Amino acid sequence: MMRYSNKNQTSKTTPQAREGERLQNVLARRGVASRRHAAEIIEQGDVTVNGSLVTEPGFRVNPEADEIRVNGRVLPMAEERKRTILLYKPPGLICGADNAQGETVCDFMGRYMPERLVPVGRLDKESEGLLLMSNDGDLVNVMTHPRYGHTKTYIARVAGHMEERKMKILRSRLEIDGYVIRPVEVEILKVGRDHTHQIAFTLAEGRNRQIRKMCSAAGFVVLSLTRVRIGPVKICNMKPGEWRELSPSEISALKNPR
Repeated sequence: MMRYSNKNQTSKTTPQAREGERLQNVLARRGVASRRHAAEIIEQGDVTVNGSLVTEPGFRVNPEADEIRVNGRVLPMAEERKRTILLYKPPGLICGADNAQGETVCDFMGRYMPERLVPVGRLDKESEGLLLMSNDGDLVNVMTHPRYGHTKTYIARVAGHMEERKMKILRSRLEIDGYVIRPVEVEILKVGRDHTHQIAFTLAEGRNRQIRKMCSAAGFVVLSLTRVRIGPVKICNMKPGEWRELSPSEISALKNPR
């Protein structure tokens, strides 16, 4: 049964059948999140339509007439200009829209543009580097769906004795949180005399805090972690806090991976 209730009421009512678009699809097309994540946002009670809470992703809306709010913020009735940017996320910013635990990348970029951009994927709060943000629902869906397989490269600065045994562990099919990961491409970039080193990791998939957990299993301590590439897009010589618009060719390459 479709669930639909007012925020100030505990009882649930069943609405009359409506025409229009699925709420889930409207949020995805506006770049709020991928279709899958949009459904989760709706189901967890973060979306209202005309002042009433909607928890059914398939609820029908008229985006040009209905007032849709996500976490209390009004979704514009007219579609915003599509924008996709590359942000060099500084450490300390949260990848998300909820700033209850601190400043988010959405807060940060809100200083520079009126459009609502959401992070495409995640970076740990303490990690830094390349983060895509967009309101292009099609791009968000492609970038967050595992079948498109965009690889990502990270550079970790780690502490610990460098040993071949440890490198074999990093390149093995480790079990992380009950899941056996795919083998990861690992390259030693620099071996330091002070036992701090730089190691590049290229992942075809990404589990929560995967590289940090891999390094811990091998006996390394991660001092810093920077993402430097997603698919064909590289961070190059950007500094923390800098951002730029993606070019049409970059967006096309991301949407249509070879």
